[in-house]
Amino acid sequence: MTPTNQIVGRFWRMWKIGGCGKKRWQKTEESVLAVAFFVASKDPKEPSHSAALPTSLSRGHCASAPVTGLLIQKPVFPSRSRTDHSLSSVVKQLVVANAPLVAGIASLLALAFAFYLVRYILRQDAGNERVQELSRDIQAGAKTFMTREFRYLAIFAVVVAVVLYSMPETGLPTTVGFLVGTVASGLAGWIGMWIATKSNGRTAHAAQTSFAKALNIAYSGGSTMGFSVVGLGLLGLAVIYALFPEHSHAWLGYAFGSSCVALFLRVGGGIYTKSADVGADVVGKVEAGIPEDDPRNPGVIADNVGDNVGDVAGMGSDLYESYVSAVAATMFLGAEVDFAAAFPNLGFEDLGLMIAFLFGVLGIVSSIIGYFFVNAGEGTDVSYEQQAANARSALNRGTTVANVLTSLLALGLIFWLVPAGESAAAVIDDAAASMDVRWALFLTILSGLITGVVIGKATEYYTSEYAPVKQIAESAETGAATTIIEGLGTGMLSTVVPALAVSVATLLAYYLGGLFGIALAALGMLLTLGVVLSTDAYGPITDNAQGISEMANLGQDVRERCEALDSAGNTTAAIGKGFAIGSAALAALAWLATYFSEAAAQNLLSLEAGVNLMNPAVLVGLLLGAMLTFYLSSVGIHAISRGGAAVVNEVRRQFDEIDGVRSGDTKPDYARCVDITTGAALREMMLPGVVVLVAPVVVGALPGLGVEALAGLLAGVLMSGFLTAIFMSNAGGAWDNAKKYIESGVHGGKGSEAHKASVVGDTVGDPLKDTAGPSLNVLIKLMGKVAVIFLPLFAYLLG
Repeated sequence: MTPTNQIVGRFWRMWKIGGCGKKRWQKTEESVLAVAFFVASKDPKEPSHSAALPTSLSRGHCASAPVTGLLIQKPVFPSRSRTDHSLSSVVKQLVVANAPLVAGIASLLALAFAFYLVRYILRQDAGNERVQELSRDIQAGAKTFMTREFRYLAIFAVVVAVVLYSMPETGLPTTVGFLVGTVASGLAGWIGMWIATKSNGRTAHAAQTSFAKALNIAYSGGSTMGFSVVGLGLLGLAVIYALFPEHSHAWLGYAFGSSCVALFLRVGGGIYTKSADVGADVVGKVEAGIPEDDPRNPGVIADNVGDNVGDVAGMGSDLYESYVSAVAATMFLGAEVDFAAAFPNLGFEDLGLMIAFLFGVLGIVSSIIGYFFVNAGEGTDVSYEQQAANARSALNRGTTVANVLTSLLALGLIFWLVPAGESAAAVIDDAAASMDVRWALFLTILSGLITGVVIGKATEYYTSEYAPVKQIAESAETGAATTIIEGLGTGMLSTVVPALAVSVATLLAYYLGGLFGIALAALGMLLTLGVVLSTDAYGPITDNAQGISEMANLGQDVRERCEALDSAGNTTAAIGKGFAIGSAALAALAWLATYFSEAAAQNLLSLEAGVNLMNPAVLVGLLLGAMLTFYLSSVGIHAISRGGAAVVNEVRRQFDEIDGVRSGDTKPDYARCVDITTGAALREMMLPGVVVLVAPVVVGALPGLGVEALAGLLAGVLMSGFLTAIFMSNAGGAWDNAKKYIESGVHGGKGSEAHKASVVGDTVGDPLKDTAGPSLNVLIKLMGKVAVIFLPLFAYLLG
């Protein structure tokens, strides 16, 4: 054995001492052939040096461990004891055994692509001095908010880390995972905010000469956020797996850390953006009668800042959480599926766990390819409607290409890795399908992808210029009351299709793949997150660009181009919100499945018996879960009411007390409104955050309630939170686009009575679609993670 291999082997055995035990470990002597990567290895066995951990904490097989403390794992090579020595078999074994390493490389590719996009954006002309000044003001406001919020988040993370470290048996791995997840998710949010504020002015400037270039800059800014999220998300999980390959609570801790960041950025950012938006609109558009994004309005910069901290950083952190939640849940539940037992000649183990990493790789590759299909014609001689349609078509093309390519690659990967000849029911314990397991796995992934598309299309129908929005616009002719009534009805009706889609996907996924299938469906919906989030983050950038074009007086033609880009952005933003809610529901279902699996492993619940609805404790849990949905929504709406009122009073004060502000001769004190909304958001978000984290622990630990009541709590939160979020998000989006539809010239256009009524509807809908609704995404996902992480505590309390 070479000196290098002796050192690696000694480090490998030292790592295993006190590590993950329970099986006999191979000590290999490696020699890699240059082309085929075929390894002739000796296969002496040596007994494990460690005591076995509890079954519930030991997921999968410790086939890999870190050598450097970074991502790189000890490479795993196939053994000569296998009967199949073909090149294809060797490559399969290498790919599966080193899937975290492959995922890490793909993640670095995504981050490198994001860096390439950043360089492209920064090379573009930043515009004239006025454009640059406005862009700097927006960026300064966004940095102020994010910096102060991260200070609160740091204190919060330290407190939670201390609590997690004190947990019996799982303290260290959970704490490390939590801290890594918190840092990675926070970094992704900061990158998204930073590049969005760098892209807005450049988009506005590019619109002076080229519609297509303006779209490309805005979409590249959104794509930077999208690929930063998937790159950092998958890279972080690969690192955590390398550090703790058999401590599943480390993976759960990583997902939990991302949830806490989403709680701060989604809830806090939502309160910020809508406090500024409502305050600026009430005084500016309703009272003073000045246009939206008028530089005379002291709240206009705070409003534009909100687009970046709420709709870019907040949405990004929300979907980051969904993405890592789906991957982690798939790893957790996939570790329970023993493909090697069903296929003795498979040649590798832990396929159910490792395939989560490999699917993530496919999603990254497909999303990068999809990016290059987003382009539009110049549109210089076409109408506003045609320009907007061109932009929507370009954005949809990229998403469609990524979805189709991901489906084909997933099919190929499954058929390459999994042999034929066994049914899903024979391989996966709780699956019922008699079809070939390969087709069953593919259909579970496909069901998630299709569910995302269906929810997106349903959201587009109810919030874009189709019949429901036109009906709301028509109702505005009879006043604000009928506008609000019509919007409420539209929002309620819009829950039907998403609920049916998620229901069908859940039943199909469980039939085909059991609990593992539910996790795979959630992962399938989020595989193309890189390109989906790109189109979503594109919206706030074009919204800012439109505002900058008006405040900088770039001309009517430029403003119309920016409005066309923004119109497409409004649609993608609404679809993004629907996608975020749908993915949250599937991810929460996956975590509910994880909760049952882990509770059964700890002998706290029986998977066969399930949870008895006749148990009063379960019914109490269901009721409390549904109540939390309305409580958290109420807190968000009241917070915006108070924050918006503070901005209203400040804007009125500046109009009344500072000479020249109303006429435009004096620059308003924009920073004061930014400071007011920042303080309001940080104050108001703390209480709901504490409630969300404490409620599962209290219910699970209280005598008379316990783990069955906690299961009811999670189910109650999921059902009520999912439907309420869809209702509020789509109602708000419909009111918003009804106003924009009237502004296009119908029903009297801007300044008409119908327009004034639509402004009231839009103002009512803003807190629903941008704060209360999105905050429920975090609620339904975060509580499931808290429940799973604290199960060892409940087991300890029950003896």
